[in-house]
Amino acid sequence: MKKKPVTPTFPNGHFARVRDFLSGEAAPGVLLFIAAVAAMLIANSTLAPNYHSFFSTQISLRIDAFSIDKPLLLWVNDGLMAMFFFLVGLELKRELIEGELSDLRQALLPTAAALGGIAVPALIYAAFNAGDETALRGWAIPAATDIAFALGVLALLGDRVPRGLKVFLLTVAIVDDIGAIIIIAVFYSATPSALTLIISGAALLTLVVFNVAGVRRISAYLLVGLILWAAVLKSGVHATIAGVLLAMTIPLRTGNAPSPARQLEGDLHGPVQFAILPLFALANAGVSFQGMSWSDLGHPVTMGIAAGLFLGKQIGIMLCAGVLVALGVARLPQGATWLSFYAVSIICGIGFTMSLFIGSLAFVGDTSATLGVDERVGILLGSAISAVVGLALLRHALRRG
Repeated sequence: MKKKPVTPTFPNGHFARVRDFLSGEAAPGVLLFIAAVAAMLIANSTLAPNYHSFFSTQISLRIDAFSIDKPLLLWVNDGLMAMFFFLVGLELKRELIEGELSDLRQALLPTAAALGGIAVPALIYAAFNAGDETALRGWAIPAATDIAFALGVLALLGDRVPRGLKVFLLTVAIVDDIGAIIIIAVFYSATPSALTLIISGAALLTLVVFNVAGVRRISAYLLVGLILWAAVLKSGVHATIAGVLLAMTIPLRTGNAPSPARQLEGDLHGPVQFAILPLFALANAGVSFQGMSWSDLGHPVTMGIAAGLFLGKQIGIMLCAGVLVALGVARLPQGATWLSFYAVSIICGIGFTMSLFIGSLAFVGDTSATLGVDERVGILLGSAISAVVGLALLRHALRRG
């Protein structure tokens, strides 16, 4: 008698745990951490030449006389990160129209805190690097908060974290993103050429007309958006700005019809969080520690970034929030104490993704040779200290109740 083939079975509990992990708030932050650690391990191993060679591979896109010729690293930073900023733009639009930022009273505290958290770190960095014109280009590096990492740290404490604190952190990070977008457009973009500026303007105007006319076909927006991205890329303005501009023209409110903006936000969330951002971290966090000494930690650029992230963020946020609460204009998030609020302000000093991105714009090329230090050391140091100290203090604050 012929036996039936045995079908292999897998324990459902393992798949359930994987599914639960991927659907949790901590997953994107954990994957970012793994990618960053992997990049540093590879950059300090015998595979380092292969790592740098891989991301230096030239990739060309040519259509008749039009061409884009960039190394893989810049395709990641200018191309894939434009998709990240597109998702950020969709989230910003939703928050401004329907979310926390649509109510001025609710938005006042996190908005003021975020502005303080942008200004004070920049001032601290500038104080460390006063007189060094090249180093001062990095003033905006410690000004941003990494949403994925910061929310991932909060998620490690589970439901013990009051929802009000989570909403506050998310709103601060969103306002930070708005500030980062403005900073990139104004301070880290070249003077645009006339022809590409005209093409960009025409593409943007077409997208606005689509919106006003009630066009809901996503493919129409994406096709014109691709033209907008290419024109902005060639113009000298950083290409990621095109992602935000495109997002702002996608219809959000469409009556009873499906919302293109909501559909795109849902479709892009997974690929961005679980593929694009980890790939960005892998491509940009490969810091080599060979030849590095303890004196490098005391370099003004390293100290300016690390102090800006760890000290500047908490000082700026607490100062602005404290003044508003003292004046009775705002109040602490629901369920928060001053100690837990302070802990979250420290966690806002995790600036990983946006700080790395701004650093790549501020210091183009071999920054170690130009500055005498790799700016990424300060980013990793400041973000790590903010995460560890903020998490420990928040855990203590929640235990006290």
